[in-house]
Amino acid sequence: MRAFKRLSTGGTLLAWKSKWRSQPGKSPLSSSNTKVCVVGSGPAGFYTAQHLLKARQDVEVDIYERLPVPFGLVRFGVAPDHPEVKNVINSFTQTAKHARCHFYGNVNIGKDVSVEELRQAYHAVILSYGAEGNRTMGIPGEDLPGVYSAKDFVGWYNGLPSCRDLNPDLSPETAVILGQGNVALDVARILLSPIDILKKTDITQAALEALMESKVRRVLIVGRRGPMQVACTIKELREMVKLPATRPEMLQADFVGVSEALSDLPRPRKRLTELMLKSATELSTDEERERSHQNWRSWGFRFFRSPVQIRPNSDGSRVEAVRLAVNRLEGSGEAARAVLTGELEDVTCGLVVSSIGYKSLPIDPAVPFDPDKAIVPNQMGRVHQAPGLYCSGWLKTGPTGVIATTMNNSFDTAKSLIEDMDSGHLDTSAAKSGAESITDLLAKRGVKRVTFPDWEKIDDLERRKGEAMGKPREKMLTVEAMLQVARTEKV
Repeated sequence: MRAFKRLSTGGTLLAWKSKWRSQPGKSPLSSSNTKVCVVGSGPAGFYTAQHLLKARQDVEVDIYERLPVPFGLVRFGVAPDHPEVKNVINSFTQTAKHARCHFYGNVNIGKDVSVEELRQAYHAVILSYGAEGNRTMGIPGEDLPGVYSAKDFVGWYNGLPSCRDLNPDLSPETAVILGQGNVALDVARILLSPIDILKKTDITQAALEALMESKVRRVLIVGRRGPMQVACTIKELREMVKLPATRPEMLQADFVGVSEALSDLPRPRKRLTELMLKSATELSTDEERERSHQNWRSWGFRFFRSPVQIRPNSDGSRVEAVRLAVNRLEGSGEAARAVLTGELEDVTCGLVVSSIGYKSLPIDPAVPFDPDKAIVPNQMGRVHQAPGLYCSGWLKTGPTGVIATTMNNSFDTAKSLIEDMDSGHLDTSAAKSGAESITDLLAKRGVKRVTFPDWEKIDDLERRKGEAMGKPREKMLTVEAMLQVARTEKV
């Protein structure tokens, strides 16, 4: 009633509802609908919403996002030279424009609104906010200048506001990437890609200009196990092999016995290993001569090695080398374990990127959280000892797989929720206020939400700026700039 009085000069309670709830092109919603809230607008959030909206006509989904812009790691994590992967944004946009779906950006759950307040307002709350933290190596020197997490480095060239000031030093000739997954190869590829390729992508102009001045000519990608356990996929490896003006630089000793073991490998692993082996051993004399030209850059895997120390230069002002422990494997295949041999070696470098994985962080003290696994404890997406609370995506499983993996994971969580509705385990009999009460709380707390039409203003301006520069878009780098555009009247 207080909210009604505040707006009484502007009309009726219906006007208040319209002010906070309506979006252009949306149909009025039934108060008897089951109201579901999704926290996080990355792939996990949108795929969960998609499945719920398709499966049930009586479900209404509100998606809350900390930033003013949607799409999470599709916008901020996918490499700029992978535009085809970003096509999922088209289907996410259709979901956001669905009559029973609403997007609320610039709302920080756990700070602006508590999870308990969401649970009071919605029949079900699904946490899908991903993995925003960094896994640390726990070795001396990892905080030295010149050492970066892959998450922050990727966020820097992709325009994540919190990473805009990273300003990595790209003056060293050699970079070492610790980790051999797809993100590690993304970083290596961006460091070595010709500028003419990058300038046609949505990489930020600030990152593009820094890479234009980069002195990095050699990238080593380090992993603790061997070629037959490497974590990247064949697509990313093939891109490295075909990268213009680069040559592979491998250690023949790392591939001893690999060709003899190929026949026993599963087909995907076999194809990946064959390509790696070919790139390591089968360059012709002419190719080797050409690729050894001083203007060419190089990249290579270093297997059977674990970082034990990041070594500083003489005055301790920045990184000078990575000390690696040499490993041997016990066991075989995916189950093989790296065991220290006692041998150490130093790799001189001035840039280190740690790509050992993202991790989820707790969002609210009221939500169960396993700090060791960095996930919310759950059974098929149902949060332990918290009826009506669910999770999907990396928060549910840890940071594994690709977007398709997240899609299946999220669909499974949606199925669990639907099963709970059908069985009566989730009580949907009582009416819930949903976004109406949450937006009232936000208004009282001075939080200005961003709707999907507001996002489309940002999107439109980014595209127009990008078009003028010959690229798909030029991203805004600050929340303040995003909000300023979101508040303007669309021209």
